[in-house]
Amino acid sequence: MDFSDATDHLNKVVTNIGDVIRGQEDTIKLLVAAFIAGGHVLMEDVPGTGKTTLAKSFAKSVDLGFQRIQFTPDLLPSDILGVNIYDQSRGEFIMHKGAIFTDILLADEINRASPRTQSALLEAMAEKQVSIERELNRLSDNFFVIATQNPVESHGTYPLPEAQMDRFFIKIKLGYIEAEEEVTVLSQMIEQHPVELLQSVVSASEITEIIDVVKKVRISEEIKHYIVDIVSKTRSYSGVLLGASPRASIAMLKMAQACSLINGEDFVTPDIIQELVGPVIAHRITLDQQQVFSGNSAEKVLDKIIAEIAVPA
Repeated sequence: MDFSDATDHLNKVVTNIGDVIRGQEDTIKLLVAAFIAGGHVLMEDVPGTGKTTLAKSFAKSVDLGFQRIQFTPDLLPSDILGVNIYDQSRGEFIMHKGAIFTDILLADEINRASPRTQSALLEAMAEKQVSIERELNRLSDNFFVIATQNPVESHGTYPLPEAQMDRFFIKIKLGYIEAEEEVTVLSQMIEQHPVELLQSVVSASEITEIIDVVKKVRISEEIKHYIVDIVSKTRSYSGVLLGASPRASIAMLKMAQACSLINGEDFVTPDIIQELVGPVIAHRITLDQQQVFSGNSAEKVLDKIIAEIAVPA
């Protein structure tokens, strides 16, 4: 598969999802890019904006396995990973695998579970493997977590720890759509939920080929330095308590390659980097309380950092 074919296949996925999730093309592209870049996605927004529907639409657009876990306060790590159960008839323990043994995992309302349960995903997200009772179990090569969460101000939520936030390549928000798009959604829902009508448009073998192609998208040394300059400046910027780690630089590079491929380009430009700074870095940095009380935000700080760093020619 060449660059052109890969771009065509990716845009088929974007269009397919867009038939259900109206008015969110940029967000859909970010989700698809994160998948082919090998990362995971955190979606945060108020209830009812389509987070779960977006995840389901993506899963149905690609020919891969899908599981959903509804996170609740009483959910246990074993409910996610699985457990060994003694079989009396066979006289041995049998492994009953949890929902994490799939390709695409929807962790719905992840911040409603306890920190202990949330942390059960850490090893899986970082290394595509889980340890269950001292045994190492490999996950799918295409293992991809789409986690949704309600804003931390919502009742009954537990904030995700910094270590887990750092595991997500990007954090995205859907927001409310325009009135005309909402009318279209109402019309679609009269007969049947549109997500039920979706068919996969990309096969598992094509996904493997696309992932090989995205790695060949060219990124110059100047762009690499530009990424590192942006990320490293968050660590010493005034008002920032916790800056972005080198994992953010890696995520930025891979997301830039994936987004470039979706846009039909075989090289990364500074414009792509600037567009990705917010989704890739904002959730990884922590501001001091004075900055928060003064109405500042991670996104505003990142805008200032971008303005202060010279753009490579």
